[in-house]
Amino acid sequence: MALRNIPTHISQQFDKELNDLRSNVLAMGGLVEDHLTKALDALSNGDSELAEYVATHDYKVNALEVEIDEECTGILLRRQPAAGDLRLVLAVSKTITDLERIGDEVEKVGRMTVDLTTQESPKAYYVGILAMGNHVKRILHDVLDAFARMDSQAAFRVAQQDPEVDAENDAIMRQLITYMMEDPRSISQVLSAVLAVRAFERIGDHANNIGEYIIYFVEGKDVRHTSLEDIEQELNLSRNKS
Repeated sequence: MALRNIPTHISQQFDKELNDLRSNVLAMGGLVEDHLTKALDALSNGDSELAEYVATHDYKVNALEVEIDEECTGILLRRQPAAGDLRLVLAVSKTITDLERIGDEVEKVGRMTVDLTTQESPKAYYVGILAMGNHVKRILHDVLDAFARMDSQAAFRVAQQDPEVDAENDAIMRQLITYMMEDPRSISQVLSAVLAVRAFERIGDHANNIGEYIIYFVEGKDVRHTSLEDIEQELNLSRNKS
């Protein structure tokens, strides 16, 4: 079924190419989300084997990025799309770049989890990290859902959560620094935890970027480096016009 924001064409083949492109992005997003879920499960359960799986299977995400990028290039060359079609291809091209980078960050979480489980770090290190990790997992799920529906309002709701992730990051960092100051012997363990937190924070940033690409496609407006208040105003204006 065609989405409201996806134009239809005289050429059914072109419609199929665009639908396949979107489907492949969602498949890539689903794989990244699955890896993130496994990384969080490994961290929660101290499962070094599962963490090792996450750390060594990012190549699947990379392969999908290459495949979808080639599809985008083929559509640009064959179809020379304009207007909404061109915005869709550009949004897809940028989205897969951010998904690939999320995959890289998840791989880092897997590696850090292997270190943490090997060192038998205190459970106190995990509590805030897991909460933040589950938060960014929900954000990733929400932005992929917004992409599936090409829903700019849902994408904006993702952007609204970015300050919350930044606040979580700052709070956990302060806590981990306190652990290091209280017990210098914990420095190597805490550094692994710090790297995991930084990875989760970047995952949130990349998910926010994907939300901006959705808004760009649907609304035709580039909202990068734009405040949340200005984005909300733009979306309200667009909604009132429709």
